[in-house]
Amino acid sequence: MEGHDPKEPEQLRKLFIGGLSFETTDDSLREHFKWWKWGTLTDCVVMRDPQTKFSRGFGFVTYSCVEEVDAAMCARPHKVDGCVVEPKRAVSREDSVKPGAHLTVKKIFVGGIKEDTEEYNLRDYFENDSKIETIEVMEDRQSRKKRGFAFVTF
Repeated sequence: MEGHDPKEPEQLRKLFIGGLSFETTDDSLREHFKWWKWGTLTDCVVMRDPQTKFSRGFGFVTYSCVEEVDAAMCARPHKVDGCVVEPKRAVSREDSVKPGAHLTVKKIFVGGIKEDTEEYNLRDYFENDSKIETIEVMEDRQSRKKRGFAFVTF
């Protein structure tokens, strides 16, 4: 698997994939989430029962950067081996027991925005709520045409 940005912790680059078919393998999960769709995978695993070796119905995929995780999340719903699966941002075991652990969101997806929407329009809209770190209005890499969505990080 490819390298990754060392500045981005693995936890932020990892997705929990729930609702997997019991027939899903590491390879079929990797095939669905692989690089040419959303980014480069650095890890991919279907979790199995230690005794029986049968799938536990969930797994994890780890991308090389956070933007690839965002792209995969924006492409929902996902269907793997005939089952609609539920990707969620992975939460560490330590963090999962903390109250509100699943509610800590620093980056949001803003969809359905008009083609003429600029960064300053989004900044004006969201600035009163919290301090904004970054705003990314997404564009096609080749044509530079706006894709109708953005990410705002607080």
